[in-house]
Amino acid sequence: MLIRNERPGDEDAIHSLTVVAFEPMAFSDGSEAPIIRSLRKSGDLTLSLVAEEGGAIIGHIAFSPVTIDGTHFNWFGLGPVSVQPEMQRQGIGKALILTGLEMLKERGAHGCALIGNPEIYSRVGFESDGRLSYGNLDSSYVQRLVLAGPAPQGELKFAPAFEAEGHAG
Repeated sequence: MLIRNERPGDEDAIHSLTVVAFEPMAFSDGSEAPIIRSLRKSGDLTLSLVAEEGGAIIGHIAFSPVTIDGTHFNWFGLGPVSVQPEMQRQGIGKALILTGLEMLKERGAHGCALIGNPEIYSRVGFESDGRLSYGNLDSSYVQRLVLAGPAPQGELKFAPAFEAEGHAG
């Protein structure tokens, strides 16, 4: 498996992958694939990585800027992350996350935040200490991973593409 940056021409494969990966998920409202297109269009797709095997894109992850209490602080949001349904639970998503976090760290990012299942994301170092909030959401789902500096505190806000599609993180 090769993990690489998204290239021109990957857009439709990423869109299709994201649709099929999220389609069976009870929590999905179908906004994930349009969010990626919107992030790309607005210039907020900071890092877009694909996992490729045999020339086919089998996984994708997106990172975009976030603010905490209205300030960027060089923090980024993780998501959506997608893996071909028949290839899930094989470490592809984890490899994409860890590669993306390492690349963000090399670029001087201070941290990464997401909305997600603590049981899943704690395996790659994310945690919730209750200091980040997102609307009225239970704070255990609002998670962060500090890459440099202090842990932030405040209201997390994702790139406008998430709000426009009515979905966060």
